[in-house]
Amino acid sequence: MKTVLKLEDIALFGISIWLFSLLSFSWWWYLVLFILPDLGCIGYIFNTKIGALFYNVLHHKGVAILLFSAGNYFTIESLQLADVVMFGHAAFDRVCGYGLKYNDSFKHTHLGYIGKSSTL
Repeated sequence: MKTVLKLEDIALFGISIWLFSLLSFSWWWYLVLFILPDLGCIGYIFNTKIGALFYNVLHHKGVAILLFSAGNYFTIESLQLADVVMFGHAAFDRVCGYGLKYNDSFKHTHLGYIGKSSTL
């Protein structure tokens, strides 16, 4: 099942690149902005609950789709850009095994635990 999910997210990552190609921005924007959703980790400075909330909002594909739709409806291309990159980043993270976070630990994700051991 993990392989099927990874293949699905590879396809979603490809869709984000295709959607980006429909926008009028230079390709370097995608590369530069690609790392920005990881700024959600800043919330972990406060505690794991706030960290998980910030991280999950910036890595939730549903949020990205909603915001992209708003950008498309209101023809705000910069919003479309931000959300195509956010969507692609989230899909890429899933391929690498990084899922949405639980409140107890950064390493505890909806895909399992990150790291060498399977538990904290």
